Amino acid sequence: MATPQVQTVNTTADKAKLVLAAALVLASLVTYYALGKQGPLFQWLGLLACLGLAVVVFLLSESGKTLTAFGQDAVREVRKVVWPARKEAIQMTAYVFGFVLIMALFLWLTDKTLEWLFYDLILGWKK
Repeated sequence: MATPQVQTVNTTADKAKLVLAAALVLASLVTYYALGKQGPLFQWLGLLACLGLAVVVFLLSESGKTLTAFGQDAVREVRKVVWPARKEAIQMTAYVFGFVLIMALFLWLTDKTLEWLFYDLILGWKK
């Protein structure tokens, strides 16, 4: 069932959430470098805490909800895919490799034929 396309209008509060999320990402970098003297454990904890807050704020915005819905739809569609059996996958892979080998041989022969035609017969450049 296809979902109807609805165009949403970003409100001021929604734009503020996106700005806050961006500011929190920036704050995570500042926190990482500001906590350099306390050691790597505190640096990473500060970085991950600010990034986690940024993700939460983003997911609470309209853009985040749209992204979450898109992800859920994508997972739903992937579950509908009928994957080939192992034997069929191996056969198709062999067909592709065979075709690539034949095409490579054809292109090599074409190249050598044109090289012989132009350089040896027409121009007379002997190697």
